[in-house]
Amino acid sequence: MQALELLAPPGRALPCVAEGPELYFSESPRELEKAKVLCRPCPLRASCLAGAKERREPWGVWGGEVFVDGHPVPYKRARGRPRKHPHPPLPIDVEEAEAC
Repeated sequence: MQALELLAPPGRALPCVAEGPELYFSESPRELEKAKVLCRPCPLRASCLAGAKERREPWGVWGGEVFVDGHPVPYKRARGRPRKHPHPPLPIDVEEAEAC
């Protein structure tokens, strides 16, 4: 994260630096959805995503996408036994993400 601090626009911290790694590497699908929302306005989003794909990051949110086993996925499944009829997590809006 320290290298990203050097690339931040003056006077503005990047979301991943401001929120800390716990949110971006959480086990909770809801927290990962919040991290994805916070990534949307980031000026480094495209390069972050490209770098994560190139490095095949094993997990976490990179460039606004959730990575599982080195591949971006639409959402992360919660721990435990999967449902018979899976549903994606409810979308989280920006206001709700900032309130958490």
